[in-house]
Amino acid sequence: MAQQSTHGEAGTAREVPGPRAVSVETNGINVIDESERRGSPRQLFWPWFGANVSVLGLAYGSFVLGFGISFGQALVAGVVGIVVSFLLCGLVAVAGKRGSAPTLVLSRAAFGVDGNRVPSVLSWVLTVGWETVLVSLATLATSTVFTQLGWGGGTATKVVALLVVAALVVAGGVLGFDLIMRMQAVITVVTAVLTVVYIALVAPEIDWSSVASVPAGSAAALIGALIFVMTGYGFGWVNAAADYSRYLPRSASTRGVIGWTTFGGALAPVILLVTGLLLAGSDADLSAAIGADPIGALGTILPTWFLVPFILVVVLGLIGGALLDIYSSGLSLLAAGVRVPRPVAATIDGALMVAGTVFVVFVADDFIGPFQGFLITLGVPIAAWCGIVLADLALRRRDYAEADLFDPRGRYGSVQAVPLALLVLGTVVGWGLVTNTFAGWLDWQGYLLGAVGLGGRDGAWAFANLGVLAAFLIGLLGTLALRRRAIRAQESAGATP
Repeated sequence: MAQQSTHGEAGTAREVPGPRAVSVETNGINVIDESERRGSPRQLFWPWFGANVSVLGLAYGSFVLGFGISFGQALVAGVVGIVVSFLLCGLVAVAGKRGSAPTLVLSRAAFGVDGNRVPSVLSWVLTVGWETVLVSLATLATSTVFTQLGWGGGTATKVVALLVVAALVVAGGVLGFDLIMRMQAVITVVTAVLTVVYIALVAPEIDWSSVASVPAGSAAALIGALIFVMTGYGFGWVNAAADYSRYLPRSASTRGVIGWTTFGGALAPVILLVTGLLLAGSDADLSAAIGADPIGALGTILPTWFLVPFILVVVLGLIGGALLDIYSSGLSLLAAGVRVPRPVAATIDGALMVAGTVFVVFVADDFIGPFQGFLITLGVPIAAWCGIVLADLALRRRDYAEADLFDPRGRYGSVQAVPLALLVLGTVVGWGLVTNTFAGWLDWQGYLLGAVGLGGRDGAWAFANLGVLAAFLIGLLGTLALRRRAIRAQESAGATP
C-alpha cells in the first residue's frame, strides 16, 4: 500500500487550539507521531524570518560591491541569490512534511542508513561552526557598542555577554521546537521594528549620485557575487530545512511549505541587502570599514541614543540564527549515530559552541577569517548533498517508508554507492573550482581553474565560486540520470501487489 494513504493525504492542515505549554522536547530523530503533527505552513515564517533578520545582512552590501560590480548588478545578484537559495530550502522542507523526520534522517533514503553518516557529520560540523561564529559575533558586538558608549567593553563585558547569549541559545536548543518557535516569533517582531527604525535613521547617509556612479564589473564578478550570496544565505541552511516542517500534518500544502519557507527566509535579507548596497555605494570609506568591522562601522553612523537598541537588534538577530543552528546540529549529531537523547546532543553542541566562542573572543588573534574559510570549504560538499537530496525527492512518488529509515536491511539499504560517489565527485570538482583566501592552508583549492581554461588561481574567474554551483549540479543532474530505476525499485518494494 502506498505510504501516503496511511497518513491521510486528503484534508486540510489542523491548527492546534490554545497555547501549548513549553517543556523539554522529547522527540529526537524519530518520525513525529501523527497525533503531534499540527499547525500550518504559514508558521514556518517565524523561525526563518527570525533566523535571517540580523543587521549583519547590511554588511552584505559591502561584501557584494567588493566584487567590483555596479549597484544594479549587485542588486540583481543579491536578490536573485537570496531568493533562489531560500527556494532550495523551501524545496528541501517539503521532505520534512512528507516524512515527518529531521533533514539528515530523510537523507538516508538517498545515501542509505549507514552511508548517510557521511553527510550527517558534515552537517554537524557546519552547524556547530556557524553557531560558534554567531555567538562569537554577538559577544564581540556587545563589547564594540559598549566601548562606543563609553561604558567599557573589556573582559567583564564580554564574559557577561557570552553567558547571556549562550544561555539563551543553549536553552532553546535543549528545550527544543516549541520554545524555539516562540523565541523566534518574539525575535521577529522586536528585530523587525528596530531594523525599520535603523533604516530610517541611516537613510540620510545615502548619496544617490555616488551609488549611481559605481562602475559595472565583468560577468565573472557578477556570477561570483551571485554564488557568494547563495552560499552565505540559503545554501547555509539547506541541511536544516526539513527540521522545522516535520511537525506539519502531511496534508499541509506543499506550495505553502515552499512559499512560506522561501518568503520567511528571504524577506529580511533582501531589504537589508538593498539598504546595505545603498550605504556602501554612497561612501567608499564606510564600505571598507564594514568589510573590516561590520558591527563597529554600522554603529558609527547612528545617533548615540540608538546604540542600545542597535546592539539589541544585532544580538537578537544573531541569537535567532544560532537557535536554528544548535537545534539542527543536535539532530545531525544523532543522525550520525551518536546514541544520546536530543536534549543531551544539544547540550554537547552548546558546550562546544561555548568553548569555541571562548577561544575566538579571548585567545585567538585571528580566528574568524580562517574559520570562515573552513566553513566555506564545507559549503561545497553541502551543495553537492543538496543537489542529490532535491533530485531524490523529485523522483519519489510515495512518502518515505518510516521504519526503513532506521533499518539498514530495509528498502533504503545500508550504503548507496551512487549518491556517495556523486558527493565525492561534486566535492572534488567543487574544490577545484573555488579559491579561498581566508587561510593559507586552504590555498590548494582552485586546482582545476587552469585545466578547464578559466585562467588559473589568478584569472578573472578565480573568485567566481563556480565550484559551489558545479557541486550542486553534479549532485542534482547525476542523481536524476542515475538513480531513477533504483528509486522506483525502492518504492515498489512497499507497494501492494
